[in-house]
Amino acid sequence: QVQLVESGGGVVQAGGSLRLSCAASGRTFTSYSMGWFRQAPGKEREFVAAISWSGGSTYYGDSVKGRFTISRDNAKNTVYLQMNSLKLEDTAVYYCARAYQPLYHTGNNKDAYSYWGQGTQVTVSS
Repeated sequence: QVQLVESGGGVVQAGGSLRLSCAASGRTFTSYSMGWFRQAPGKEREFVAAISWSGGSTYYGDSVKGRFTISRDNAKNTVYLQMNSLKLEDTAVYYCARAYQPLYHTGNNKDAYSYWGQGTQVTVSS
């Protein structure tokens, strides 16, 4: 059974930075693309970023391009989301997710992910 545990959320002032982590269980982490999504109250879950199994390809939602960076450490079974220049509209619960199929570029396709973490709250204050 795959488990994903996010951490690193919190309250930060606009313009500040946070780094989220997602620790994954299982020995096959290195074969799967990983993604970050977020959901604000009353809104649909939104794609934030994704990274291929090797880390060689990354994808970003338009609203975070140039501000957020996704990375992974396969030796630690962990994926990261570095968030800089945070805005009020970045406030949301952030979820990490693992692809359904190995060696598959998931990109922003929500249906391509089969395992989700419990989420971590990020609140950006003015």
